Amino acid sequence: MKLLVLSPEGEKLSCETGVVELPGAKGRFEVLPGHAPLLSSLSEGVLKYDCDGKRSLLHVSSGFVRVENDTVTVCVD
Repeated sequence: MKLLVLSPEGEKLSCETGVVELPGAKGRFEVLPGHAPLLSSLSEGVLKYDCDGKRSLLHVSSGFVRVENDTVTVCVD
């Protein structure tokens, strides 16, 4: 699935991944390929994802995520 991380300054990240772990406002959750459509707010925490066979981390302060058609779009401050 595709992971996009966007900020007011523009695109921060774009990669293909098999899993994304997010700091949801009501707790951490994971998105895998084929996930149902979802819209959620994010709280401060760490976004974890696999890209090019490596586990990567990205700190986010707040924002929201939209999951649709095997695309995870994360909008952060």
